[in-house]
Amino acid sequence: MKKLSILLALWVSVTAFAHNCPNEMKAIDAKMTSAKLSDADLAKVKALREDGEKFHKAGKHDDSMKALGEAKKI
Repeated sequence: MKKLSILLALWVSVTAFAHNCPNEMKAIDAKMTSAKLSDADLAKVKALREDGEKFHKAGKHDDSMKALGEAKKI
């Protein structure tokens, strides 16, 4: 029973993390309008955000979060 509880908790946390991609995309979109970035940095952020959305739609949530995280760093 203890192992089942641990596995269930792990599954719930992974599922919740996977569904956070849209929230990250919204946050990036909101900051892109007000951020003062060079044209090159803005292009990088847009490309990483698009990659994140493509990965999310393909079910590759780890890759999506990685790309979105890189965009947020810029």
